[in-house]
Amino acid sequence: MGVRLQEVVPFGRSLDEYVKIFNLTETDLHRTILGIADGPASFNAEATQQGSTIISVDPLYQFSGSEIRQRFDAVLDDIIYQVASTPDDFVWTYHASPEALRNSRVQTIERFLADYDRGLQEQRYCFGELPHLNFPDNHFDLALCSHLLFLYSEQLGETFHRQAIYELARVSREVRIFPLITLMLGRSPFLDPLISELEQVGYHVQIERSHYEFQKGGNEMLVIKTNTSP
Repeated sequence: MGVRLQEVVPFGRSLDEYVKIFNLTETDLHRTILGIADGPASFNAEATQQGSTIISVDPLYQFSGSEIRQRFDAVLDDIIYQVASTPDDFVWTYHASPEALRNSRVQTIERFLADYDRGLQEQRYCFGELPHLNFPDNHFDLALCSHLLFLYSEQLGETFHRQAIYELARVSREVRIFPLITLMLGRSPFLDPLISELEQVGYHVQIERSHYEFQKGGNEMLVIKTNTSP
């Protein structure tokens, strides 16, 4: 599926948010990690500085840093306005206010852009997208998918979700997906059928409570482990 820059909302999250979203331990951060749909997150930049091995994959990485920044600047105020207009849809603990959210997203993209060109050269930021990834089987210890699968259930559809999850499970021994709600804050209708199917074909699947909640009700992640998982 081709991605045009004018269709992208390039909001990223920090290392601290990833740690809380995915309940990442120090052991996790020393595994080989695939970040799917990371966008302009500073997770890769910050964790790489601390010695982690991470490859981030996103169609956004076909664009230059200046193009990504221009798109971010174009949509930032509108997104914050939308959030501020529906305060009851969010939990104001990690981000204390819409302004705090805005500041966090600005700091995050600044860290990302400072690392972006070097990360491209080091092949830590790779152009690509689900449901097909250009990696061999079991290439990663841990795959993290943030704010894509299940969240965009209506837009992406069940077939895409199934193909994407099997592809993530092919390239990584463990997969974590967050959140499990849709943009309308309801549980994704694809979740339970896909869990049953994955269990039937031999995957170990469970839902875990996350240490992070911003969208109200978005505080769980799906954990999928293969038989080769440590």
